[in-house]
Amino acid sequence: MARALGAGPVARGESELADDAVASRDVAVLSEAQARAELERLAGLINAANKAYHADDDPEISDAEYDRLKHRNAEIEARFPALKRADSPSEQVGAAPTEGFAKVRHAVPMLSLANGFEDEDIEEFTQRVAKFLGLSEDALAYTAEPKIDGLSLSLRYESGRLVQAATRGDGAEGENVTANARTIESIPARLEGAPDVLEVRGEVYMSHDDFAALNARQEERGGKTFANPRNAAAGSLRQLDSKVTASRPLAFFAYAWGEVSEPFAQTQMAAIERLSGWGFSTNPLTRLCKGAQELIAHYREIEAQRGELAYDIDGVVYKVNDLALQARLGFRSTTPRWAIAHKFPAELAWTRLEGIDIQVGRTGALSPVARLTPVTVGGVVVSNATLHNEDYIAGRDNKGAEIRGGKDIRIGDMVQVYRAGDVIPKIADLDLSKRPGDAEPYIFPDKCPECGSAAIREEGDAVRRCTGGLICPAQAVEKLKHFVSRKAFDIDGLGARQIEMFYNDDQLPIREPADIFTLQRRDAENLSKLKNREGYGARSAEKLFEAIEEKRRIGFARLLFALGIRHVGEQAAKLIAGYFLGWDAFIAAMEAAQDEDSAAWAELLSIDGVGEVMARSLVTAFAQPEERASIDRLAAELTIEDAEQAAADSPVSGKTLVFTGTLEKMTRAEAKARAEALGAKVSGSVSAKTDLLIAGPGAGSKAKKAAELGVETIDEDGWLSLIEGL
Repeated sequence: MARALGAGPVARGESELADDAVASRDVAVLSEAQARAELERLAGLINAANKAYHADDDPEISDAEYDRLKHRNAEIEARFPALKRADSPSEQVGAAPTEGFAKVRHAVPMLSLANGFEDEDIEEFTQRVAKFLGLSEDALAYTAEPKIDGLSLSLRYESGRLVQAATRGDGAEGENVTANARTIESIPARLEGAPDVLEVRGEVYMSHDDFAALNARQEERGGKTFANPRNAAAGSLRQLDSKVTASRPLAFFAYAWGEVSEPFAQTQMAAIERLSGWGFSTNPLTRLCKGAQELIAHYREIEAQRGELAYDIDGVVYKVNDLALQARLGFRSTTPRWAIAHKFPAELAWTRLEGIDIQVGRTGALSPVARLTPVTVGGVVVSNATLHNEDYIAGRDNKGAEIRGGKDIRIGDMVQVYRAGDVIPKIADLDLSKRPGDAEPYIFPDKCPECGSAAIREEGDAVRRCTGGLICPAQAVEKLKHFVSRKAFDIDGLGARQIEMFYNDDQLPIREPADIFTLQRRDAENLSKLKNREGYGARSAEKLFEAIEEKRRIGFARLLFALGIRHVGEQAAKLIAGYFLGWDAFIAAMEAAQDEDSAAWAELLSIDGVGEVMARSLVTAFAQPEERASIDRLAAELTIEDAEQAAADSPVSGKTLVFTGTLEKMTRAEAKARAEALGAKVSGSVSAKTDLLIAGPGAGSKAKKAAELGVETIDEDGWLSLIEGL
């Protein structure tokens, strides 16, 4: 449920009018510099509001205004992920971690769910599950339950006693709210007949009636009222004083589990029934369904009841019922393969397109952004929306087929805006009857707006890119911002704002990643010290140097991702690091693979998940003299840790496997996922580096080549025997 938005802050002085102008602009049309400044402004306002409310118990702004600031911050971070600050308010769950809340590392990560919005998404989900398992769709059953719009909570029981409660946090680490959770009536303090260790997971929420009563009491006392039940539940659970939480009418629905010392059910539905038997509230609208059509039918039933339910929901969650099949399906990097959230439709609104701005990203991509007359969509004021690329503006997809009936988008058009599943607004349609008579077709620029270099569109590419490379300040700065972003080096105190400052600093410049790690040495040699700069003192400069030193030791995959090589995202970096294991071996392979007729090039392409586009992008990055020199300067400053090998005690750990022919007892996708989980590398072709070929009927040329090379070959039964019990 979207947070309601209230009035903005009171008027400020003339010196801040420029900031006000930026603050009122839609995120989709902010420039990089404006977005950076806006994130700094928002961080200050939100952090001050958090301190006033959670630490001082003296709120200074309305809840609606607080929600508006948080939404705007999230929108900017989603549009400019590389600008995300080290102290980002979006990383604070309700409020910044305080001394009152210790951090808790989840034994089993609390992952998010993949989202579906159309019926076709659910049909594709059930088809994908069936294909992965090699089963017919009719053979699979799913649970379908309302998706509660509340706050995720994990409850740890040991020997039947509640010993710890933790918020979801970032999925890996949350906040310890045990004292507060103990005050919630629907959370049992003791369980009878439960496993010795049991983590029960679910959602803390507040009913509509309790929410209204709470706000009424708050108003009577002259206290803070809440924008919606979800905010009330989240704020109540995270109170530093558990007496405050105890006074709030919170409830808890259980629907999942984390770490368990022993299995307690064979199906999702049976597990929910066991949770209910232990005294947890479970949702009575949970149903067992067969196939996509039954799932969608139950979704429609729940959607029809949505307005009459006592609590807020924002969709329906589907899970494979058989827990053994869930285990076979496993997980992607952040979501399980066996579940999906079917979200309710996005809200729509009409507004005027006032202009189109072009932003330049770290790979040189020119991204068009619609600047809109502000309009409220789903409780959020939207003033910008993505326009994807020049084809989208022209009314066609990247294959030339018409979209929106071929209607192009022009400045001055009345456009339909929507938000679905994320914070980046999009344009769905436009009304030609309201197009101004003088509206002209939009001509996409063929020169970079930042450096003036030619912007070209390669064959097969959906976007136009600046060719300026290192001379383009937008690309250079954006690559540095990506380098220090949270999933890359994540250096405390060195965020987007600081990167821009140092990039433009003549005395202590940071123009490439290696400069970060020479900053302290250069500062020592420089007459103009960092501690004397605006915004720094002796202690803050020392803390920055310490934070940089802490990141000299970095994992191979994280370093590769941080380099910002086109087509090499976080998961691709992990895949490549997992194959080559060490940085030196990887560098040698990239050098050898420059010859596309070489065995090294063939080996690179043989890595399951690496295609020609990614391979060429990798090799090119390390072949270009200037870029390679920059990478080498960086590597000389670092200690690069080898990639970890999973399941080191498995018989296939560290070995290169190839699957060929028809597998009859598990699908190829399942076999690949299983092998990788056991620490193996899975290749798509046989070579002298192949350790094991698993050949089913119809193996063909791969089996023949394996025999010629003396590669060990086993059949599917041999494979299953090899991994049995692991």
